[in-house]
Amino acid sequence: QVQLVESGGGLVQAGGSLRLSCAASGRIFSVNAMGWYRQAPGKQRELVAVITTSSGSTNYAESVKGRFTISGDNAKNTVDLQMDSLKPEDTAVYYCNAKSIYRQYWGQGTQVTVSS
Repeated sequence: QVQLVESGGGLVQAGGSLRLSCAASGRIFSVNAMGWYRQAPGKQRELVAVITTSSGSTNYAESVKGRFTISGDNAKNTVDLQMDSLKPEDTAVYYCNAKSIYRQYWGQGTQVTVSS
């Protein structure tokens, strides 16, 4: 099992910044990618950004490219999401995700609200 705990959500004005952090514990050796997803009210959960644990390669949703940056620290078993130039449409519950060859794991989610 892998446990994920998120932190760093909150309320920010449009154009502002927030940084989300996710700490992983448990069977970390089995994880090959970590990322962030989000779910807005009435919408499906969508991928925001992902980073592989081996090479550090990243992938972003088109809607956040150039504004969000994902980073990982394998020594600390953490993954962060730096969110800049936030827009009201970024408002959602953000979930940390970890994938192994067997299954994927989810954090409890953290609310991000961007006011206009």
